[in-house]
Parts: sequence; structure tokens; C-alpha cells
Amino acid sequence: MKISVFGTGYVGLVTAVCLAEWGHQVIATDIDAAKIDSLKAGHATIFEPGLDDLFHRNSIQGRLEFSTDLEKAVQKSDVLIIALGTPAAGDGTADVNMILNLAQIIGHHMNGNKIVVTKSTVPVGTNDRIAQIIDAELEVQVSAHSLEIVSNPEFLRAGSAVADTLSPDRILIGATTDNAIHAMRELYAPLLKTHTPFLVMDIRSAELAKYAANAILATKISFINEFSRLCELWGSDITQVREALAADPRIGPDFLDAGIGYGGSCFPKDVQALIKMAEAQNEDLPLLRAVDQTNRNQRERFTDQILRELGSRPQKIAVWGLAFKPGTDDIRQAPAILAIPEFLAAGHSVVAFDPAAMAKASQVLRHPRLTFASGPLDALPSAEALVIFTEWPQFAGADLNEVRNSLVTPRVFDGRNLWSPALMQAKGFHYVSIGRETIRRSSRKSQAKAQMQLHHHPSPALSAPLDSNI
Repeated sequence: MKISVFGTGYVGLVTAVCLAEWGHQVIATDIDAAKIDSLKAGHATIFEPGLDDLFHRNSIQGRLEFSTDLEKAVQKSDVLIIALGTPAAGDGTADVNMILNLAQIIGHHMNGNKIVVTKSTVPVGTNDRIAQIIDAELEVQVSAHSLEIVSNPEFLRAGSAVADTLSPDRILIGATTDNAIHAMRELYAPLLKTHTPFLVMDIRSAELAKYAANAILATKISFINEFSRLCELWGSDITQVREALAADPRIGPDFLDAGIGYGGSCFPKDVQALIKMAEAQNEDLPLLRAVDQTNRNQRERFTDQILRELGSRPQKIAVWGLAFKPGTDDIRQAPAILAIPEFLAAGHSVVAFDPAAMAKASQVLRHPRLTFASGPLDALPSAEALVIFTEWPQFAGADLNEVRNSLVTPRVFDGRNLWSPALMQAKGFHYVSIGRETIRRSSRKSQAKAQMQLHHHPSPALSAPLDSNI
């Protein structure tokens, strides 16, 4: 099939590359000329595991091209995929102006029958508005070309977007005509051969289903984080509480790791947008309001605890992790990006490291007391505290003896529960984590006791694989 993808951001670029991998002829378009120039030069503009190989192979083999020419993209393809962002406006509503402007451009340049597919996360009713705008433009052009609209929300996870596209849990289609449904079956033919569930529903239900999926996952994260506070109050261990919950098949283990809240480009804005969508219909969503507030509270609580323990004397803070989760360079609404300015405002200096996100972080965080290290251990010398914001696997595997010896004060604030309290006590750290006992620096006798406990009763945090979903 001949396909044009409008938008080369996170969703658009991954979609374009994977469609080309399935043998389709794809034009990826963007109005950002610098981004298109970079893509033409062979540089993928986002970090995503597995993307580079597919990007280069399909570019070299001629199935994937990049352009700023929107007219060409409309006229040369039969299927037009909208993958533009819907950022939060000042009041929390989803801003769909870029999509509506594109709809007018599509209508103006249509030279034949087209199927317009919306992958962007859009408020319910947006596809109806897209159809109205294109139809109105066709009337002005006195055109007899036909238009079919499809809602095809994506369910990609940052850090596994390529794998999620090539092997999704389900394909969700909102469509009203047999022709549109047939075209989408042809688009996803390689997946249908592997019996991937192909769900067809009306367009408005498909639009809402995307918001519902993100809302329920955000709710699970806020739920476990709220319980982590109870654990700290009553001396319980959130990792053990989670283990009991995860064993229940009605609940499951995913999105139940206590931490410092969700970030990224989806959950924060989509929860707020859903609340605003309901408000516009005079409906309140108190559960989702609580989810949103709990998430904010969790991050602020962690930051406030660090500042309170450090006190007013200016100190150097080492930060590990800038991306909102491992496996991506996405820093949108990342807890570290929100917390670092607070550390700096309190008079502290910060040296930060992230395996993938430092280039993007350096564009939005600029301060004379903020520097970036070349590796995780390079951030530690002369630092009086280490703060962990992202659970990159290489952090969990760090040599804790070297970490302790590099820090001026062996103090760790672990927002992702990378290590067990027993291990950190045995290693002689002051250790603050989420929903578990705070470990104060102990005597050698206490450390020896902790070593025995560690040997005879390994913590689930040491043996369980890291959950990179959050």
C-alpha cells in the first residue's frame, strides 16, 4: 500500500518505519525542516530500542522516504495516517489544532479517494470534526472524491514501541464502512497472519478506548504509590504487598511498582484531558482527579523529603536518570526534569547522568550549577547524596562498594526501589526508598547482622526482574 504518515515524532516515526518493514511504501512528513533533514541524513530523531536497524534498512531499500511537502504526501498515497501530537493546553484540555489544520490541508490537496487514519490520541468527536473540515474543503473545490475516516489508536510503550508495533496485543479500529475496514486489514496483514486480535468498533468508542486504557494504567500506578505511604506509616514493605497483589490474576503485576509517579507524554496529559472532556459535558470524574493528584503528591513528597534531609547548606547532588522511564530518551513530565530545578532553587548543585536522555535534558535544563556526567560513577565524586529517578538496569547493577566510596556521604534516595533495604544496610548506606524502611547509617555490628539477614532471607527486590513499564 502507499501510505503517508503525518508527523515524525515518537508515534509517527515508529509507525512509519514499521509499516515500511511490512513492505508498504511510506512517506513520513513533518513541517519541521531540520528534523526531516536529519532523517534524510540517516539519523533517527528519537531513541527507541530496535528502531535504528529498521530505520536504516527500509531507508536504504527505498520503502521509506521523508519530506516536508504535505501536498505530495496527500496526493501520492491512498492511506493518510495522522500521528501529530495533542499537547495539553493551558487549561489541561487536549490541543488538536495541528490536527484540524492538517485536515484542511488534506481536503485542499485531495486528488482521489482517500482513507484518513487517526493514530493521535484525540478527544471523543475529533474524527467527526476532521471529516467535517475535509468535506467542507472538498465542497469548496467542487470535488467528487470520497473520504473515509478511521480511528486507529496506538498502544505503544516508550522503550518497547518497536516491539509493540511489530507484535501488538491488539489492533483497534474505529470505522463505519466495509471498505475502510478492509483497507485496515490490508494495512495490518502481516499481524493478522499471526492471529493478532483485530477489534472493530464505532469511531467514538475507539477514541474513548484509548483514553480508558491510559486512565486505568495510571490508576494502578497511583494506587500502589498511595499504599506505599501507608507502608511507611505502619512499617510494612510495599514490595511484599505488591507480591501479594501480583499473585492475584484479577490484578496482575504490571504497573504495580511503587515509585515516584508516572511521567511521559501520555498518562499526565491524557488523564487531565479526560477530566476536561467530562467537564465540558457537565460530568465530574472524581476518581481520575484523585489519580492525577496522587501522582503529583508522590513526586512532590519525594522531592520535599530530599530537600528536608539535606537542609539549607548547599550541597552537591548526584542524579541518576533523566528520562521518565528506561529504554527511552523521552523527558516529558519526567520526575527528574521537574525536581532538578527545585534542587537548584534551594541552592544545591546537581551533576546528572542518563544513558539516553542527556542531550534532550540539556536543552531544557540550563543552569550554572547543573552539569552532566559521562557515566553514572562519574557523577558521584564530591556528591553528598545520590538520587535515583529512573530504573535503568545498569544502575541496579552498579558496584555499591564503589558507589559508597565515591560519595562524600553514603546517602541514597532511591525513587525506584532498585535495591533492598537489607543490602543497603549491609553496605553501610543511609538509604531512603519508597514504601519501605528508611535505613540509617549503622554500626559495623549492625552491618554484620544485616549481612546475615541478606544471606538467609533475600529480598524480592533483588531477585525480581525490573518492571520497565512505568
